[in-house]
Amino acid sequence: MTERRRDPLSGEWRTFATHRQDRTFLPPSDQCPLCPTRDPSVPTEVPWSSFDVAVFDNRFPSMVAHPPPPDVAAFGVHDVLPATGATEVVVYSDDHQATLASLGQDRIRLVVDVWAERYAALGQREDIAYVFVFENRGEVVGVTLHHPHGQIYGYPEIPPVPARELEVARRHLAEQGTCLLCEVVAQERADGLRLVARNDAFIAFVPFAARFPYEVHVVAHRHAPSLLDLSDPDRDALAAILEQVLVGYDALFGFPLPFIMAMHQAPSDDGEWQAVSHLHLEFTPLHRAPDRLKYLAGSELGGGAFLNDVAPERAAAALRAAR
Repeated sequence: MTERRRDPLSGEWRTFATHRQDRTFLPPSDQCPLCPTRDPSVPTEVPWSSFDVAVFDNRFPSMVAHPPPPDVAAFGVHDVLPATGATEVVVYSDDHQATLASLGQDRIRLVVDVWAERYAALGQREDIAYVFVFENRGEVVGVTLHHPHGQIYGYPEIPPVPARELEVARRHLAEQGTCLLCEVVAQERADGLRLVARNDAFIAFVPFAARFPYEVHVVAHRHAPSLLDLSDPDRDALAAILEQVLVGYDALFGFPLPFIMAMHQAPSDDGEWQAVSHLHLEFTPLHRAPDRLKYLAGSELGGGAFLNDVAPERAAAALRAAR
């Protein structure tokens, strides 16, 4: 089964891809499908013997350009559509033991350029409304392959979380006449209590109302709707601040901190959202202490109301000290 079903209560679309139950799950390092192909008789997903960054379609996709028809028909209040879209894998390095943090600023900059290129290419497709760059790191967030990699999804509509952010930003622009994230950046720079890192083009901070104890947002100083609006120096600055944040995360508790990285930028539409789209990356680590996880329980999953165990100001101070 590969299809998308709309929940009539929330209005959200949910994707079903039952073949993903059989995807490769935590193979030994000598059988990693993301490593380079060093023996042609035993090919991996990457046909080269070495590489810098590789991008390819996910072998177990949630959405594809030409999906099969749904297994069930729509009826009553239940809508069903084919799972149209894109699911790509971005492999950061041919080194199985590396992490994005360990690869250095130059390699991170190359990854930034790859993200921008794929954002541009997928955004030109008429069946894709939103290009979502993300990384899941660590087994506690569901990673099934340890090789350093991220993913890019192309959705046929704007997903719920960025859609909600854009609607809030649109209301703020209508009422106040300003970009909401531009105001957030200005206030965090002036206050300084939640700053983790900053440079000429980007700022990293723990949000004032963070959902997770060590959540960090990386936001462009100026109003840049997407990666394509960054100059070469801006991309250098993004790579530099990402390295600072990632190195700090790994030093915080003395081990590679599992997290979800989500990039929010302008939808790939006719420009309707440009005025309220402000490029930012949201990092959500799941640890609240070295030996304790922040679980999404009744209030979070049942009510959608987050409870946080660590004050954002203390979290930011700990992350600053960790670097």
